[in-house]
Amino acid sequence: MKQEAFKMSLLLDYYGGMLTEKQKTYFDLYYNQDLSLGEIAEQEGISRQGVHDTISRTESILRSMEEATGCLAQAQSLRKLREEITAAAAPLLHHEDPTVRQSAERILAAVSSLKE
Repeated sequence: MKQEAFKMSLLLDYYGGMLTEKQKTYFDLYYNQDLSLGEIAEQEGISRQGVHDTISRTESILRSMEEATGCLAQAQSLRKLREEITAAAAPLLHHEDPTVRQSAERILAAVSSLKE
């Protein structure tokens, strides 16, 4: 469950700009602030079912956006590749050959300049 909540929070980070303020608010309160549906309903002055419906629709929207664009999956893949490249190049910084060390420095600089 926590993994799903984390994924939903990441999806909100990526696609939240495409949601209405109400959708963003309810979603944030539920997933990031860990409020219950009842607590959100009381705070917002609507029914618990209304909050549930909004959050469910928002989940569907966010999943559809990720399915269509793959931005989150691509960013996670890129992050993993950067970590692998960094791990492979870092030991070369201590190589006895200065050319190898310079190449490692260039590789690490290029990797660190990549944006998510």
